[in-house]
Amino acid sequence: MTSQRASRRRTLKIAAGAAAAVAVARAAEAATPDVVGVWKLAGGSTTDPSGKPLGVPYGPRGMGLVSLTADGRMMAVLVDGRARLPDGAKREYSSYCGNYTFDGSTLITTVDAASDPARMGSRQVRKVRFEGERMILVPPEREEGGVKLHRELAWERISAVPL
Repeated sequence: MTSQRASRRRTLKIAAGAAAAVAVARAAEAATPDVVGVWKLAGGSTTDPSGKPLGVPYGPRGMGLVSLTADGRMMAVLVDGRARLPDGAKREYSSYCGNYTFDGSTLITTVDAASDPARMGSRQVRKVRFEGERMILVPPEREEGGVKLHRELAWERISAVPL
């Protein structure tokens, strides 16, 4: 009888440990924001190091889509959506895709196709935060004309199902 009790206790301890592990995994999963789905560009900003606004990424009528799958695949396309640009202005356009990881605060895509050949094989790192229902993606600062630019792009989910 004693060996049966010991065996039962061992079995209960193993089951309790497994249940605890599942609970911890579910809690961690729930704490990580869900990025899967299709997102449309909803706005953005560009500022200089002092915080002074310098314009809107992809112009005043920026258009963009990002699709992120549950199995870690993504694609993004962004463009200045104005029908006509001011004289001398260059239309901003970017697209790329690849496998991604997301840890709850950083989205990293390893690019395997892109409109800009320089991005091929690169790691595109974006800090991620949420403001209400919007996902804000923040790329690393970049320098243009000797000025470091800080960009943020705001995205609204239009579908929980990726493309």
